[in-house]
Amino acid sequence: MSEDKKKVPKLRFPEFEGEWEEKPLKELCSVYDGTHRTPNYTQKGVMFLSVEDIKTLHSEKYISYSDFEKEFRVFPQRGDILMTRIGDIGTANVVESDEPIAYYVSLALIKNGQIDSYFLKGSIATETVQRDIWKRTLHIAFPQKINMNEVANILISFPKCVKEQKAIGMFLRLIEQYIELQHKKLDDLKKLRESLLQKLFPQSEKEPPELRFPPFKSEWITKKMGDLMTVGSVKRIHQEDWEKTGVRFLRARDIIALLKNEEPEEYLYISQKKYEEYSKISGKLSLGDVLVTGVGSVGIPFLVKDLKPLYFKDGNIIWFKNRNKIDGEFLYYSFLSGYIQKFIRKTSGMGTVETYTIENGKKTPLIFPQKEEQMKIGRVLHNLDELIRLHIHKLGHLVQLKKGLLQQMFI
Repeated sequence: MSEDKKKVPKLRFPEFEGEWEEKPLKELCSVYDGTHRTPNYTQKGVMFLSVEDIKTLHSEKYISYSDFEKEFRVFPQRGDILMTRIGDIGTANVVESDEPIAYYVSLALIKNGQIDSYFLKGSIATETVQRDIWKRTLHIAFPQKINMNEVANILISFPKCVKEQKAIGMFLRLIEQYIELQHKKLDDLKKLRESLLQKLFPQSEKEPPELRFPPFKSEWITKKMGDLMTVGSVKRIHQEDWEKTGVRFLRARDIIALLKNEEPEEYLYISQKKYEEYSKISGKLSLGDVLVTGVGSVGIPFLVKDLKPLYFKDGNIIWFKNRNKIDGEFLYYSFLSGYIQKFIRKTSGMGTVETYTIENGKKTPLIFPQKEEQMKIGRVLHNLDELIRLHIHKLGHLVQLKKGLLQQMFI
């Protein structure tokens, strides 16, 4: 029998051989349901888990010990698995605590049996098992759900050798722990960024910033944006003018995605000819100019960092024609600071949809120091953002690595 027809994974530790078996979950483990009753929560007692708690297996919800003893004859113990079976079905995690845990009907309890827990968690996450789970899902209403009998019949492929199961499970666990570590580093960097945005910028016109870089000591100046630079927009581009290639056309949703370090849903363009025609009327973006979203999620900035042709949606985006009067990076981060964000929220809420207008853009107060200090503040925050982007990129690679391993190390 050829290797591709044998029941073996594509990627395997070299010391193991032999074909894998396939059995329903009920022949490997015992499967139980959670409580169907709406719990009476208490301030302390036994931790109570729901679907939203599956990734951490931690909750701030509790039930009394007496209710726990009445309701749960079987409960999770170290090495058991909890798996979501309503709504976000098929997400599993291994219990690593000896403390008693209560759980709702939305979770299935898989009692540890003849198979390594971390291997089984990885197996449940594979595309093969996920497809099997969804085939067994009851699509009668939202949220989707899978009943307990179907959970028990989920097909699991596994090697007979427990050592191989443990080797795979431990390897995946190490990858997940590394991913969790990268998540924590990223969260810490984002918290540092928020802290610096508060401390490096004044919170009012009368208060100096909490944190300043030596040797800067001079007072900060307050001026309205309209007194510092031209605030406006561009000639309107209609949807029929959109192209698949050409000059990039930026929308508010694209700016929001970029702030989150996400890729826009789609890239839009206009023709070079249309860009040149309209730029003669509205002008062209310059280095250090800032675009700010004016509708929906208002006050989100975008900094022009190069001279590559770029056009944007009028009405939804306001153009601050900085022309290097203020350091571009300082101006960009000023829009993310608490003081300007507070002004924008205050002036943009006069309707069903928040709107930050050109007129309010002109009235927006900017508190700023001398140019050298602006550049120092902007550069520090820029470098931090680059570090955040690096960690996001690294985290993305780790997640893809795990996904690839799940495809290669399981059948």
